[in-house]
Amino acid sequence: MAQPHRSGFACFVGRPNAGKSTLTNALVGSKVAITSSKPQTTRHAIRGIVHRDDAQLVIIDTPGLHRPRTLLGERLNDIVHETWSEVDVVGFCVPADEKVGPGDRFIAAELKKIARRTPVIGVVTKTDLVKPEQVAEQLLALQDVMEFADLVPVSAVDGFQVRTVADLLVARLPEGPQLYPGGELTDEPEQTLVAELIREAALEGVRDELPHSIAVTVEEMLPREGRDDLVDVHALLYVERPSQKGIILGHKGERLREVGATARRHIESLLGSKVYLDLHVKVAKDWQRDPKQLRRLGF
Repeated sequence: MAQPHRSGFACFVGRPNAGKSTLTNALVGSKVAITSSKPQTTRHAIRGIVHRDDAQLVIIDTPGLHRPRTLLGERLNDIVHETWSEVDVVGFCVPADEKVGPGDRFIAAELKKIARRTPVIGVVTKTDLVKPEQVAEQLLALQDVMEFADLVPVSAVDGFQVRTVADLLVARLPEGPQLYPGGELTDEPEQTLVAELIREAALEGVRDELPHSIAVTVEEMLPREGRDDLVDVHALLYVERPSQKGIILGHKGERLREVGATARRHIESLLGSKVYLDLHVKVAKDWQRDPKQLRRLGF
């Protein structure tokens, strides 16, 4: 039986010089060459994409977390927390050659706030610099810092367990198609992701009543004329029967408004820009069984 394909986002956190970049580069291999041709498509810089037959792992950057002394510092820390809650898995990097210190504990305390929702994997980096006993001691020391979903030693320099780190991260990703076909950051997957976010918001709370009979197409996604901080998204939600349209709309359209608000928030985080979302519900009779409609709906 073939393994399901998984795709999603991860980020590495840790003190400066904890080996995050070197590990990212080792995971991604020579394929770090991903830079979007148009700047600022996502607020979170993408560091690289790990491509495998069974998965696509997108590693994103987070600004360093520090004790905030200013409003900007707080804002940056907010972005960090937002990023942490948006990724599927977090790798907390601690170098093998330095004692676990207050900086690590500060990050761990912050990570505990999201650990209920987002799995955190403890990664002991730079194992090539120390003896095996020291690696073991560091793993034990880390266990006292917080409850990790998994702990793994790695050396990005000599390749020790890089594949294992990838496996542990991939195992925590949801099942799904490639987010960036061919590893390129193009506009196409962005629309696909936007449609997926709308579909997710629409299914929230009505999954039992309409498990699969919702499709979403993004008809148009364009920056608003004369404004560089607003993107207009026009999307259609397709259901199979008029009764389902009623469920999605809710009493006086209230349900659809909630769906729109939730989806808009998620789309704004994805695009890093304000979004005006125009959402309409259409009935496409039995679209799940009609190849022509399926093609049009992007299946």
